[in-house]
Amino acid sequence: MASDLQRRKISGVFAAMDGDGDGFLQEQDFQALAERWARLRGPGDERRLTGIMLSWWSTLLAASDLDRDDKVSLDEVLLVVDKLPDTPEAVTATADAMFEAIDENEDGLISAAEYRRMIEAWSGRPTDTDTTFPLLDSDGDGMLSRTEFAALWLEFWAGDDAGAPGTLVFGPLAVS
Repeated sequence: MASDLQRRKISGVFAAMDGDGDGFLQEQDFQALAERWARLRGPGDERRLTGIMLSWWSTLLAASDLDRDDKVSLDEVLLVVDKLPDTPEAVTATADAMFEAIDENEDGLISAAEYRRMIEAWSGRPTDTDTTFPLLDSDGDGMLSRTEFAALWLEFWAGDDAGAPGTLVFGPLAVS
């Protein structure tokens, strides 16, 4: 069963992804996220972002949609999250896809600006990430490598430590 911390982390991401606020994730929510993100980044990225987001949707749907109604509830996502500590490869596969989406200039690194645009795409609003990004940057070089990001992504989705940097991957948690 998901801990309070895991529920808070996942609930925040779920709410940001649930673009129409109907309490379910559906393909159109992932499409809308890709469109928001592409608008922030400028012309030319929508096809790439849509492909990545829809691939993630397919993976989530296959793993979570227990009643096969082509939509995923928060409880269905949390059931999958319960299994993630035992299947880290499932998490790292999505980490790689997300890294590709975030790394706008395809230089193999995520800059603070690229990270901020990802957070703003997910939240749908301007967000100050100047205090969060350095906490994620474990080696202090001002960038996130693919390895750093994968570790953070795993901490977020499968971890249960409020003090772990990965807890902040989608920004600070809302106070409950």
